[in-house]
Amino acid sequence: MNGNGAGKGQGALAGVKVLDWTMWQFGPVAASMLGDMGADVIKLEALDGDVGRAVSSMESAQAGMPNGRNAYFETCNRSKRGIAVNLKTSEGREIAHRLVAEADVLIENFRNGVAERLAMDYDTLKAINPLLVYGSASGFGPEGPDALMPSLDACGQARAGLMMSATPPWAKHPVSVRGAPSDQIGGIILCLGILSALWARESRGVGQKVEVSHMSSTMWLQGLAIGMDLLIGSHMPTLNREDVRNYMYNIYKCKDGSWLRVSNPQPKRYWRPFVEALGIPQVLDDPRFQGVEDGAEVSPDLLTLIEDTFATKTYAEWDAIFRQYGFIYAKVQSIRELRDDPQVIANDYITDFEHPDLGAIRVCNFPVAYSETPTAIVRGAPELGQDTEAVLIDELGYDWDDIARFQEAGAIL
Repeated sequence: MNGNGAGKGQGALAGVKVLDWTMWQFGPVAASMLGDMGADVIKLEALDGDVGRAVSSMESAQAGMPNGRNAYFETCNRSKRGIAVNLKTSEGREIAHRLVAEADVLIENFRNGVAERLAMDYDTLKAINPLLVYGSASGFGPEGPDALMPSLDACGQARAGLMMSATPPWAKHPVSVRGAPSDQIGGIILCLGILSALWARESRGVGQKVEVSHMSSTMWLQGLAIGMDLLIGSHMPTLNREDVRNYMYNIYKCKDGSWLRVSNPQPKRYWRPFVEALGIPQVLDDPRFQGVEDGAEVSPDLLTLIEDTFATKTYAEWDAIFRQYGFIYAKVQSIRELRDDPQVIANDYITDFEHPDLGAIRVCNFPVAYSETPTAIVRGAPELGQDTEAVLIDELGYDWDDIARFQEAGAIL
């Protein structure tokens, strides 16, 4: 994969035009993914900009960067051009509708009713461009008693069950997963929906509206747990390492303080090799520990023995031993450790990018590798309105007199 834009024009979506009328993270992530895959994405903002531009911190993490930029907005809005248009003016709506007429995709994530008030709803835009793929992101879906309610990531995590899924039984309160996963998975699912709608347009000649919500996407993120609950009423609790029936599906602390996550779901197959690797084969004949491979009741003594054994070696030492046995396991890492992970480096999962203002930076790369149509981060997040005049003149056919007229009407900066 290429993070420096050398693949510009070669991406799978080269030739696709996207109008990104979104803010915060949910919608912008979907549009940014399309941009990484080669689509020409124009971010359409109000004259005061996407509210994400003003984020100085996310929870307790600082977001500020040099030159008035912030990490939150940069992360969610790369690979886009940007224009600023006041859709509350008739001139601004004229510009937007001209853009829609030439676009393949429009994405919006405003609460229900906003698009209708600004003549940017699907029915209005479909009349302008019948083949338009209209991606719409909401909190709780387009129907039902809460369809009009606003939502951000934390609401999606809370309502869709993710907070409770992430909360250990000993916690004093529900736990949020960091990094806005409800927004992120929402953007990923919305991108998936748009891609399939583009194929339907290509193969069947139809445009359509694609609707994704925090609730729908975050539920799908937990699809296995929800599916098992619906089918057999089976509850998948958060891992309680002191109450597991499979000692090879647990986390253990190593001598150097690292944690090792063992994930072998087949105790009958792995129990004997596991205790051999640990160097405690005596447990196989100990009457206190019989039936372990069949899911016998938890033995505190056996768990203590295994824990004490893991504490005798560093993670690197256990890694060398476990590789010989073919166990399924991984080191428990922090986000900070990913930048130096040899697998991350080898696969370019974090890549270098030459930012026009920030210089050489490192960013999380697009997660899919293509053999023939490589992705590329073609540009950083746009400054507010940086491409307005170029888009209006070069692509929509307006002239400088029109620019002056729009500015006088308060339609553009």
